[in-house]
Amino acid sequence: MELSSAEGASTRFLGLTQRSVSEDLGCRRGEFSRKHYGSVELLISSDADGAIQRAGRFRVENGSSGENTDYAPGTWHRTDVHLENPEYHTRWYFKYFLGKVHQNYIGTDAEKNPFFLSVVLSDQNNQRIPQYHSILWRKTGTQKICLPYSPTKTLSVKSILSAMSLDKFEKSPREIFHPEIQKDLLVLEEQEGSVNFKFGVLYAKDGQLTDDEMFSNETGSESFQRFLHLLGDTITLKGWSGYRGGLDTKNDTTGTCSIYTVFQGHEIMFHVSTMLPYSRENKQQVERKRHIGNDIVTIIFQEGEESSPAFKPSMIRSHFTHIFALVRYNKQNDSYRLKIFSEESVPLFGPPLPSPPVFTNHQEFRDFVLVKLINGEKATLETPTFSQKRQRTLDMLIRSLYQDMMPDLHKGNNMLNRRSFSDVLPESPKSTRKKEEARQAEFVRLGQALKLKTTVKGDTTANLATTSFCKKEPWESQSFCSNFPHEVVCADSWGQSLLVSTDAGILLIDDGQPSVQVFDKTLQIKQMNVLEALDLLIARTDKGKDSRILVFRLSDVQKDLETKKIIRSKYDCRENKLERTKGCHLYAINTHHGSELRIVVAIRNKLLLVTKKYNSHNTLTSTSLLSSPESPVEEFQYIREICLSDPPVVMTLVDGPTGDSDNMICVAYRHQFDLVNESTGESYRFHHVETNRVNFVAAIDVYEDGEAGLLLCYNYVCQYRKVFPFSGGSPLVQPSAYDFHFSWNQVPYAVVCAFPYVLAFTTDSIEIRLVVNGNLVHTAVVPELQLVASRSDIYFKATAAVSGSSDSSSKEMSSKSSPQTPTAYEKPELPLPSLEGEIPCKNLYKIPLSNLVGRSIERPLKSPLVPKVIATTTSSSITSLPVMQSRSLSRMEIKEIASRTRKELLGLLDEPIPKTESAQKLKTVFRRQSDPKQGAIRSSSSDRIISSSFEGYSERRHLSTSSDPDTLANREESSPPNYPFQLISLYDEDIIDLK
Repeated sequence: MELSSAEGASTRFLGLTQRSVSEDLGCRRGEFSRKHYGSVELLISSDADGAIQRAGRFRVENGSSGENTDYAPGTWHRTDVHLENPEYHTRWYFKYFLGKVHQNYIGTDAEKNPFFLSVVLSDQNNQRIPQYHSILWRKTGTQKICLPYSPTKTLSVKSILSAMSLDKFEKSPREIFHPEIQKDLLVLEEQEGSVNFKFGVLYAKDGQLTDDEMFSNETGSESFQRFLHLLGDTITLKGWSGYRGGLDTKNDTTGTCSIYTVFQGHEIMFHVSTMLPYSRENKQQVERKRHIGNDIVTIIFQEGEESSPAFKPSMIRSHFTHIFALVRYNKQNDSYRLKIFSEESVPLFGPPLPSPPVFTNHQEFRDFVLVKLINGEKATLETPTFSQKRQRTLDMLIRSLYQDMMPDLHKGNNMLNRRSFSDVLPESPKSTRKKEEARQAEFVRLGQALKLKTTVKGDTTANLATTSFCKKEPWESQSFCSNFPHEVVCADSWGQSLLVSTDAGILLIDDGQPSVQVFDKTLQIKQMNVLEALDLLIARTDKGKDSRILVFRLSDVQKDLETKKIIRSKYDCRENKLERTKGCHLYAINTHHGSELRIVVAIRNKLLLVTKKYNSHNTLTSTSLLSSPESPVEEFQYIREICLSDPPVVMTLVDGPTGDSDNMICVAYRHQFDLVNESTGESYRFHHVETNRVNFVAAIDVYEDGEAGLLLCYNYVCQYRKVFPFSGGSPLVQPSAYDFHFSWNQVPYAVVCAFPYVLAFTTDSIEIRLVVNGNLVHTAVVPELQLVASRSDIYFKATAAVSGSSDSSSKEMSSKSSPQTPTAYEKPELPLPSLEGEIPCKNLYKIPLSNLVGRSIERPLKSPLVPKVIATTTSSSITSLPVMQSRSLSRMEIKEIASRTRKELLGLLDEPIPKTESAQKLKTVFRRQSDPKQGAIRSSSSDRIISSSFEGYSERRHLSTSSDPDTLANREESSPPNYPFQLISLYDEDIIDLK
């Protein structure tokens, strides 16, 4: 990349004097409110005479957040609707382990509770990123982590368990050899919850106030029938082979028909009150209540105007139903209004309702309701009622399995390995290689058969994941700078540009334009902040004893660029040094600098507090520039010095409730987070980390309804702690009811909060979760990822390999075997040095903050974020992309394909079906499903597939994921204009290789 001489800089940098949209949103990134998810109310129901019948505490979501928003009333952005903890991201054993060579261990902890550990070396979504996926099975649930793979460093079982905070054992773990253990571990994973759902649908006429009246409705209105048709398709129960949701499919004892659909791979059966058996003699309609009353989630479709008596959950006598979705239909504007009631103990779940909660787009309403109900049922399983029951079941299963294994452990037979837990996971000795190969082949064969059986039975999400065609997600990135050759040290956004500290000096980069050098490479900036509103650039330079804090005026820097003055060096910045900061190793500024800017500088174990008084006239005008002091250093004043017991590793400033002598500094060192009062220097123990080794990541100040809190990130943990009580006063040194925590799947090196999301950056992925509950919504695979800047828009650098020839494929890549994996069919593809003809490509990408915090959704240009369930076709021979509404293959069709596959492998067929013919049969199956005349089951409008991608699928098992602009351009040119991208959503685990 050539460095520009700043030609034409005067026009280019005019935009730097204007505050960007991202800058305006920057103050919102750390603000969130649980009020978006409703408030808890005491709801009381009474009979026609006014007598109180029942009462209960429910969280009521009515979409009335009370905040000003840029959204038009009644509209909702589809990108904000996500399934939380989706099964294709959470069912690790089925996805990464089953049918592949992996290790399983058994042991007991210090409290004599048995546990199981499963470890596999797998390729991260075919991105040649090998990782160890580990699952710890305990009675309290499963713990899942990813560990990096190193070809030069072995991994021990002890180190894996230590990463999971399990260091003491009553009995050391032993490896389990028997292949039947896969079936038992799959049963343990299924205890996390069903992948299919059954929801109740109760019809209520206008004025009905009791459940007996609602259950006694024989038929529904025309608007109710249209609502049922929107939810799904009417199916005949007798002979039904799909998910039945507890209904009778043989003798019609639960009715003759029902409503059924498939949504994003999940089968859903609706228990409709008017379709269940009706009895004139039984006023309570016990048969109907037996099904709907035992559903966790129930939809109430209520007729009548808004002024008529509203439904209350206490009207329904059920101890099992925890969530009610109240739906009303407005004939005047053909819209639906939604209201959610959740039992008080149900954790928060999304998506939050729009304000007002009125939907004029019926398809968006359907998608929103189904996602809300699925997330609600998953959240309900975390309530004490269900979690305690699940814990008892897990404890019973694990202890029973442990007792079955104990005799073999004492006998020392081939089922268990007697290696010590501290032994590593090496390859098998050569003397036993053949025996080990035979054992692994049997292990894989049984696992693949079990995987196929589970898929056919419908106990997993559909084998072809459904996804929206060209769906825009908030975290989709845009290409900012292609082929960036320099190593990035730190950076910050400046307007729409990026100021980057590199090994070649300080560069100013703008999208699509040559970079401009601001300082030469003699000035080594390790940390920087661009404060456009204050016309300041703050930077920490050099290292060790020579480290200093420098302060520049942005207007001076901009003027130098416009007038093409000589590039500044380290020796031109003597007048910009902040006093008393020599030898500093860290600094932090307050993110909400309203009345004053505060800087805390860490010099070993001393904190130096420096402030800059905010001048209301200090704006970027000619008057303010003339009235400002000659040196920006003169605008800062030293306040005080605070001594700590140890040098801080992480440091964050927290604004107090009043801002008057109650501002805090959060510091992390040793095994603790402390809060230090800026005015008095008094220190409070805020949080102690109960682990042997601590890797501090971040302490992020967030503000819930204006009250300060902290996201404490260390190791795999992200914990929210409230700093001040709502009434103000001293900080909360004890945990409060508002605190919560969750765990990452992989240890991040940086965490960024942009409500409603919190993003964890690792060396090869971005893990995206919701702030309010920690639920996972997406994991994007980004090879060799480096976060560059995140104060406003998020910038990161990622590398990719651009193939020199168009016909190269992954088959040319050799691969190494995983530990104890000599078989060729189980080798994960590992990263190799660049082959001849390949050019390393390093690009900068941007995720607009406006997309994440809920403003306008911009269409990304190019993205290196490779979703785990999406692959891009590379065949240039595809000339058309017919797009259809469809669902995944039904279990009957899977059985038919599986049966034919078995016969082919066993040689029972006279002639195997050619691949092209097999692909044609697959396409025929999907055409039949998409034809309404064939009685197909409708899925959501976003659930689409590309049938032409099935043809020759086996040859394209490993698809290219290059993000090079030329490659992407070639793909777009080869695609029809109506379909700029060629997408097919697949699960890695669905490719079943029967050996």
